[in-house]
Amino acid sequence: MQFNQLGLSETVLAALAAKGYSEATPIQAQSIPSLLEGRDLLGIAQTGTGKTAAFMLPSIDRLIESGKRPQPRGCRMLVLAPTRELASQIADNARHYAKGTRLSVATIFGGTSIHKNKTDLARGVDIVVATPGRLVDLMDQHYAILMGIEILVLDEADQMMDLGFIHALKRIVRDLPIKRQTLFFSATMPKTIRELAGQFIKNPVEVKVTPEATTAERVEQHVTYVAQAEKQALLTIALRDPGIDRALVFTRTKHGADRVVRLLGGNGIAANAIHGNKSQPQRERALGEFRSGKVKILVATDIAARGIDVSGVSHVFNFELPNVPDQYVHRIGRTARAGATGLAISYCADDERPYLKDIEKLTRQKLTVQPLPADFINESNKIKSTRSPMPVSRDEQNGRNGRAMQHGRGGQRPGQGQGQRRDDRPRGDQQRRHDAPRTETGEARPRRFDAPQGEQRAEKPRNYARPKGKFHARPARPAGAGGRGR
Repeated sequence: MQFNQLGLSETVLAALAAKGYSEATPIQAQSIPSLLEGRDLLGIAQTGTGKTAAFMLPSIDRLIESGKRPQPRGCRMLVLAPTRELASQIADNARHYAKGTRLSVATIFGGTSIHKNKTDLARGVDIVVATPGRLVDLMDQHYAILMGIEILVLDEADQMMDLGFIHALKRIVRDLPIKRQTLFFSATMPKTIRELAGQFIKNPVEVKVTPEATTAERVEQHVTYVAQAEKQALLTIALRDPGIDRALVFTRTKHGADRVVRLLGGNGIAANAIHGNKSQPQRERALGEFRSGKVKILVATDIAARGIDVSGVSHVFNFELPNVPDQYVHRIGRTARAGATGLAISYCADDERPYLKDIEKLTRQKLTVQPLPADFINESNKIKSTRSPMPVSRDEQNGRNGRAMQHGRGGQRPGQGQGQRRDDRPRGDQQRRHDAPRTETGEARPRRFDAPQGEQRAEKPRNYARPKGKFHARPARPAGAGGRGR
């Protein structure tokens, strides 16, 4: 269906034409007419299906038709997203769609200046795209007033539940006006999400563009059974394929993502990591280089990957299988976007087989088993396991330690560098500090603990610790032997 058949205004149609959009996706065609009527909506759709335009286009039209002005410290439309990247992406699209109107758009999320957030809200904003945490902070400081909201959108609601935003969402909803339009979107709709939706929406229109919890049809899905210790070598070999345009690699942890990037760099493959421990400028730079094609490999955690809407992602690698099967649906949805095809490859270790079973149960399909490459053993032996892009020998490292000490750096004494002995003699020729002294004939003198029991008693005991039991006082010194008599 064409956009000009859905009842949108000429202003919005002109903005769509400027972006080259003419035909609506299924979720847009099903949602827009009902939203223009002011109905609440419950949308079940995977990422990459055009959800943002589905709720933003009719909302812009309704805001223009309403003709109201935002109140100071308030907004007219609030869009809640689980991650900064997704919030930023939604705001960018909103600015494009609102081009030619006087509607203002602002983002509110962590990692950015809270002073700027306060300044934006001070004069009032038409459309605010926010993450729940930062918005609640501003509400608690009385810099955000939500009583003037006409439209509320919850995007990626299942992910917000997974991230523990349920209490923040309930706190936000308490301050909203009862009379409003609410749009609720989720890629999956388990019982808990449906119960949450019931607290936000009333008599909604339900739109389901794909069967519940199924993966993108255009994604070819494979699984390779491999030992955990061999995953890095297998990934390195796979990423050397010149047919890869852009690839997303998923790990379960932030430290795991950094480790994969270091090891890839050590083997000459440029990659960036994006996760919650990265600052906002670092995340924006990594995503920018990935989007421009400067760095074709992006290693991400599930949380940070939300909002990565990059065309041309040809491959998704599940370096570690997610322990929550719903995450698999979101991961592979990063490829096969905008009508393109994609390939998703999962590496499954023995301890991850239960995760794979849950994924296949959820998606209702078996992943195609892809065996290890025929020359995997030979090729993997060539893969460097170092974490450093430039391997450093022990001798070179020792030299660096010495130079560092000469320039006043480091906390080690000269000759005490990592892996370095006290001198250059072989270990067998060195005399350790605790070795027993030798006689003139070369025989080792007996140590105290090798001496007969009687000799041990005659020797002065080492004062390692005060003996337990009764306190033994020293004998009094005679008056004339120096010091005071006792």
